[in-house]
Order: sequence, then structure tokens, then C-alpha cells
Amino acid sequence: MQADDARYLKRKYKGGSLDVHPTEKALVVQYEVEATILGETGDPMLGERKECQKIIRLKSLNSNTDIASLARKVVEECRLISPSRLPEVEQLLFYLQNRKKSAEKKEKKQIKPRDLTPFEGMELDEEANINSIDDYVELLYEDIPEKIRGATLILHLARNPDNLEELLQNETALGALARVLREDWKQSVDLATTIIYVFFCFSSFSQFHGLITHYKIGALCMSIIEHELKRYDLWQDELQKKKKADILSKEYEKALKKYHGLLTKQEQLLRVALYLLLNLSEDTRTELKMRNKNIVHLLVKTLDRDSEELLVLVVSFLKKLSIFLENKNDMAEIDTVEKLAKLVPCEHEDLLNVTLRLLLNLSFDTGLCSKMVHADLLPKLTSLLEDEAQRQIAMCILYHISMDDRFKSMFAYTDCIPQVMKMLFDCGEERFDAELISFCINLAANKRNAQIMCEGNGLKMLMKRALKLKDPLMMKMIRNISQHDGPFKNLFIDYVGDLAAQIGLKEEEEFVIECLGTLSNLTIPDLDWELVLKEYNLVPYLKDHLKPGSAEDDLILEVVIMIGTVSMDDSCAVMLAKSGIIPALIELLNEAPAYLIDLMHDKNAEIRKVCDNTLDIIAEYDVEWGKKIQSEKFRWHNSQWLEMVENRQMDEAEPFMYGDDGEPFLQNGDILERPDLFYSADGIIPADGAISPEFFTDFQNGDLLGPQGFPSSSLTDGYGQTGVTPARPATAYGFRPDEQFYYGYTASW
Repeated sequence: MQADDARYLKRKYKGGSLDVHPTEKALVVQYEVEATILGETGDPMLGERKECQKIIRLKSLNSNTDIASLARKVVEECRLISPSRLPEVEQLLFYLQNRKKSAEKKEKKQIKPRDLTPFEGMELDEEANINSIDDYVELLYEDIPEKIRGATLILHLARNPDNLEELLQNETALGALARVLREDWKQSVDLATTIIYVFFCFSSFSQFHGLITHYKIGALCMSIIEHELKRYDLWQDELQKKKKADILSKEYEKALKKYHGLLTKQEQLLRVALYLLLNLSEDTRTELKMRNKNIVHLLVKTLDRDSEELLVLVVSFLKKLSIFLENKNDMAEIDTVEKLAKLVPCEHEDLLNVTLRLLLNLSFDTGLCSKMVHADLLPKLTSLLEDEAQRQIAMCILYHISMDDRFKSMFAYTDCIPQVMKMLFDCGEERFDAELISFCINLAANKRNAQIMCEGNGLKMLMKRALKLKDPLMMKMIRNISQHDGPFKNLFIDYVGDLAAQIGLKEEEEFVIECLGTLSNLTIPDLDWELVLKEYNLVPYLKDHLKPGSAEDDLILEVVIMIGTVSMDDSCAVMLAKSGIIPALIELLNEAPAYLIDLMHDKNAEIRKVCDNTLDIIAEYDVEWGKKIQSEKFRWHNSQWLEMVENRQMDEAEPFMYGDDGEPFLQNGDILERPDLFYSADGIIPADGAISPEFFTDFQNGDLLGPQGFPSSSLTDGYGQTGVTPARPATAYGFRPDEQFYYGYTASW
């Protein structure tokens, strides 16, 4: 409707219910607006009815306020409240005056990032009307105060989701807001905050994100945040200078008061701008753009603030970003963990919870885990085990820390172990939480921790629970305790019979493995193993499970270790030898090289290292196995190159692959018969290929090598240079594709 038709619009207000605001010192008035469009003759043509709400904030209300006078003032100034309701207003004000502050504080703690509350400066002395949007846009072309008023009126409209579609169609209004923000944001924090808040209302709905991108509001918000953080640093520097220079402190107090005022407004701006960016980051492509503009560093820098509402938002944003490796690495480069450590613990429950969740995401990185320990988070997290709301997350972080052997011993100097032991025993007959028992297993791997666990009736209670529930994880914890040498190992003597009894029974294999492992750790001189083997008839069990394929590898391994433990007793060794166990052990040993060859290329570097070293030892003592091992290593390290040569032979039939008679050199694809095809080693080997790969093993092992692995002087020319620079290394034996070869070459595939 046009402005000049306003005389044909009739509004009627009808008062409704009256109540107190749940969290603020304010009254909430519910009312109904009936708008009727009248014709030229005054007859109603079209009508619409809408329910509305008005909040009357009572900032001056305190314990000394005259309730009767305040109630009269509220009724006089608010036309929606009938004078006849004055007693009701007095009663509500009296309730607000005496409402417990603790309840208000509790409500304040529950503010979450998604609940962006109104800020100071949003109050208006008139009600915004969607039909007057053109008038509000006109104000955006005036001076700063008028621009703020116009933007605030539009903001009041935008806070009602029902108006967003209509505002979306008004390109003039949105374009004007974007232009004013771009041109004038440095002139007024209030203006910038209000306009960004308008676009934030749109950002709460994914279908409007394209609109915000169109006006480049996200990039502008990034620039504004960066600028405001720099201003914050300047304010602090100036404040410190005045504090040092002002002996009487009057000027400093004045500057400090001004600083707090500026800080409040700036934090309102930062909060709404960051919230808008958080909404936009639902699109990972947009989030990547933010990362390229250093969003992580800006957020971490904001962690220095004291505003709990702002910190909840910032930490939530960082938690969302931390699920991507690149963002996590950015956080690792700066003091993110150190700043987060200052927030643990804190009274704000939501802030504490989201901080712990961010730390949990970061704790998957071992380097950041180390930083957490150095930031003194270990005792802080331990204290949170008593908080039922935060216990689970705190325990998961502690579990990650306990995985590092460097930090296991540090738990002994906290209250952690008594707490987790109590939690274990409080579970009753229920299954333990996976996090709790896994954490205890890690802790038990340290000797001092194990001693604390065994204090009092600790070990007795653990054994009783493990044997009753047949829990393999709890038995694994007991097994870790049993591996440590010391006087407390003798405590296990009382439970040897109970453990041995489990082996003969048809229990779960995992549980039996842990029982066997625990018994194997009991290298106690006073223990009569011969009596144990006879009483529980364990020799047939041990012999039967040494047969290949009779059980899983883990169980066979534990059986072998058990045999090694009991064989320390001479009488047991004789008894086992007579039982025929020795041939079974030799048969297993004969299978070991093949098994090690399979593991030679395992993804785990430590496993590869052990296998390589073991295979080298086997190769030294067995010629046949040595050839097989060497051939396998040769094939593995040259597999891609061999495949390329074979493909060229078969597909392209190049001339050098054939002899003078036109017959191919290689029969049946046996590429290993022609080592001269693999190496460019002129002057070292003859061209007839008579030297096999064993020659290169000797070459690499140092027989023909000088310092730093280069050929000795007998293989160099008169100027100390080698006669030829080989196109490939002399041999790949002993190297992996990711390691450097001799002569400065690296594996390019």
C-alpha cells in the first residue's frame, strides 16, 4: 500500500495476557492488532488480525524500588495495559523484585550460541511496520543517527521470520543496507552491529545464504572482525600506558570506564558478525574461503575475551572447524590449547562443555595432547571426573593422553586412579563403559599406577569382578598390572588357581587369552608351576593349541609365551619335553619366515622394522630361506619398474628386448634371470648378465663401498669420480620405496 493511502487503514489494539519475562527484569504484554482497510466511503474492505508481543524492560528495578510508583508509571506509558490492571502489574513487579538471583544466574548459564539475545541500542519508541519500509530506507541516506534508526527499524522487522520473504523482494532496502555497511561501518559500531544483525536474521535460514553471498557480507564481516581485534590491542596498549603514567589514577579510572563501554559495544559487534559467519560455514566451500582469510587465527585471538556469551560462540565455531585437518593444523601452530586451558574449569556450564568437546577433537593429535599436558590440563580434567555432566568428555580426553607412555606416570600424582577405581566398582554387575575400562587398561601399563590400583583390596575386587563377569577387558587391565616387577606381583599367587581354571573351560577366546597372558607374566620363583600344570591338566591344552590352524594366532602366541614361563622351572621343562611339545614348537618355528615375509610390507613401520631385522637373521643362518627372502625383497622394491619392463616387452616389443636371431631374451616372463636389464652399472658388471642380485647384496653390505656408501677408490677414475653415474641404484635390497637410495637418488614412484 502506498503512503498516501494510509488514511484508509484503520488499526485496533486489544490487550491480552500480562506476565513476567522468564530470564530478564521485564514484563511481557501479549496483545492483538486488527488492521482494517477502509474504502473511500469508510466501509471496511479487507481485514487482518495478528497476535503480537511487547517486552517492557525494567532496568531500574532493584530491591529498593517503590513498586507502587513503578507500576503506575508502567501503566501510564504503555497504552496496551488498562488502568484497571494496576494491581496485577504491582503483583508482577513485586514478584520480579523478589525473584531469586540464583535462578537468573542459572538461566544465564544456559545461553547457547544459537540464542542470540538482543543488545543494548535496539530499543525503539515506535513499532516497526512492514508497510513503512520505504520510509526506513529513506533514513539510510541521512546522517549516522538517522541511519542507525532506519537500520534498527528494519532489524525489528527482520527479527520476525514472517517478514523475511517480503524483505527479500525489496532489493532497494537490502542494497541500501549493504552499501551503508560497506561505506560507514568504521564510523559507528552501533550502525555496523545493527546492519549485520539484519543479515544475520537471513543467515539463520539456508535458503537465504545466496542473498548474503550476493552482497559479499561474509567477506566484509571478516574485515570488520580483523579491524576490531586490532583496535582492541590498541586500546589495551593505551590503557597500560595511562596506568603507568597517571600517578593519581583519576585519568586512568576515567579511561578504564570508557574502555569498558567501548568493549561492550565491540563484543556485541563481534558476536553478531561471528554468528553470521558460523551460519554461512554450513557450506564447506564457504568455510574454505574463511580459512583462506585466516578465520582460525581470528577466532583464537578472540579467546582472550571475558564475555562468556562471546566465548561460547567462538569455541563452538572452532569446534566446528576442528573436524578438518587443515583447520586443526592451523590451531596447532598457535597457542590454541593454552588459551582453552584457561577456560577449564569455568562456572558457565555450556562454555565448559563446548570447550571440552573442542579439546577432545584436538586430542586426537599427539602433539596437541602433549601441549595439553604442559598446559596443566591433566589435574583439571581429573577434577572434572566428579562432574557427572562433563565426566564422559573429560575421560575421553584423558584416555587420549594416557595413550602416550611419556604421560602415564603423571596420573599417579593426581586423584585420577582412586576415582576411576571407584567408578569401576560402582558399576555393579553392569558392563563397564568402553571409555572407562579402556582408560584403566592404559593406566595399568605404568608400574606406579598399577601399585596404586592394587592398594587395599584393589586387586581382589578387580579379580572378583573379572572372573564373575568373564570380562576380557577387565582381565586385560589385570594382565597389564601383572607385567610389572616388584613386591606387589606376589599378590597374584592367590589367584593362580582361579586363572588356570579358566583355561580348561570353554570360555570366550578373548577372555582365555588374557588369563593366559596374566599367568605368563607371573615369573615368581616361589610359584610351583609343576603342581599347577598337573592339577589343572594344562599340558594337553597347551600341546593341542600349538598345532597350526588349531586356534587364532593371538591364542597360539600366548600359549608359546606360557610354555616359556613355566619352562623356567626345571621339572616343568622335563615334563613338557616328554609330552612331545618340542616338535610342535619347531613346526611353528618353521612357519615363522613365511609369516614374517607376509608382514614385511605391513603398514605399521615398527612391524616392518621387526620383520626386516628378523628376516636378516634368518637369512644369515639358512641359505634357502635367504634366497627366498632376498628374492621377495628384490621383487617388492622393484615391482613397479619390473611391471613397466614386462609391459614394454609384451606390448611394444622394442628391439633391445630381442637377440640377433630375433628370439626374445626372456622366457616365461622370468625377469629375474636378466639383472643387466635392471641396472646401469657400466664398469662394475659385465654385459653378459653373469652376476646375480647376490653381488649387489655384497656391494650394499659394504664390501665394495667407501665412506658414506659411495664406491671405494678401486671403482673410481683418476680424479676421484666414479666412472659412470648409474641411472638406478646398484640394488634395492634393504630399502623401501620411500627411502633414499645411494648416489642421491630417490624412489620416484
